[in-house]
Amino acid sequence: MQKHLEHLNQKKIWIVNFVSFLLGFSDAVLIYVISSYFKLAFGTENVSIFYFFSYGILFLCLLNLHWLARKIGNVNVFFITLFFKIIAVAFLIGLNPGAISILFLILYMIFVGVGWVSLDAVLENFSCDRESGRIRGKHLMIMNAGFLFGPFLSAYLLSHCGFSGIFVFLVIFNIFIFVYSLVKLRKVNSVFRKKISALELIKKVINHKKVLAICYISFTLEFFYALMIIYTPLYLLDIGMSWEQIGKIFTIMLLPFVFLQYPMGVLADRKNGEKQWLAISLLLMAFFTISFCFIQSANMLIWACILFGTRVGAAMLEVLRDSYFYKQIDGSDIDLIDFFRTAMPIGYILAAFFSFIILLIFPLIWIFIFLTLVILSALAPVFYLSKK
Repeated sequence: MQKHLEHLNQKKIWIVNFVSFLLGFSDAVLIYVISSYFKLAFGTENVSIFYFFSYGILFLCLLNLHWLARKIGNVNVFFITLFFKIIAVAFLIGLNPGAISILFLILYMIFVGVGWVSLDAVLENFSCDRESGRIRGKHLMIMNAGFLFGPFLSAYLLSHCGFSGIFVFLVIFNIFIFVYSLVKLRKVNSVFRKKISALELIKKVINHKKVLAICYISFTLEFFYALMIIYTPLYLLDIGMSWEQIGKIFTIMLLPFVFLQYPMGVLADRKNGEKQWLAISLLLMAFFTISFCFIQSANMLIWACILFGTRVGAAMLEVLRDSYFYKQIDGSDIDLIDFFRTAMPIGYILAAFFSFIILLIFPLIWIFIFLTLVILSALAPVFYLSKK
């Protein structure tokens, strides 16, 4: 394995973790109701086009983000995205759902994506391979603890204050995150290797077979998140559930991210720890996703159990893919980190494209059948990694 530049700094890691906790809570307040906002503004459940456009732009941004990071540093990129997130959501407060508000919401989604990738690279600067699983597991656990209560709050705000209440909260809370981050992280510096073009970056990944394999597994997870985030709320609303019920279900659904990810990170630090669990994670996700097709009830407890099961697999897979990937690179590999994180926009782009086509022909339930097949397709690269 190649030698990596490592500078373990537990104090900085805890600061980044706390910022991630705050961001996770902030983003979760909006992320699960964005599709509902698009539906309200556009008048149809087939809202995929907005995600396709948003994440298409985000993909291009991430593919070239290392150029900007070289010039001003990852931390400054993170500060810039936070600032423009606040501006974008502030405009949404006074706008009714429509073309202009959709534009600002799309900008907000793009800044969210770039901000997470920038913060991710900052964390890698303070990490080391021998503790990669524990560092990533703890980071994801703390971040997802923030996500845990976001859906409950968003459902409450949506029921009592509408979308404007959500936007007001986001402006206030993101200002606090911005000030705290500026105080605690402003002196962080990053060191990068020589700049390369987007085409050279793609060739570099293709030649690095292990990175390519884990990138596909990562894409599968992001594809899963995309379709679940976009269409699960709409599906549950269609079968007669209220936003308050959905908020409670989603809070239960996210519990595995809090309780499972650090223990999985510890397991991942053992020899070949990631590989023996990756297939299990995918099979759990596939099993509970396909079960959507066999449950006709609108019982809240049943759906809480099903969605909890999907997230058990997803929570495991998330920390395993991060642990494996970051053992292959170091903080100076900002180009590879950027490419690895393009799995998120690519997942949303393709999820939006295929779901748009599917919904032109089939009912909503077919989204989850198709998603199950995509999840199972990731078993092939898992077997490839297991042979190495």
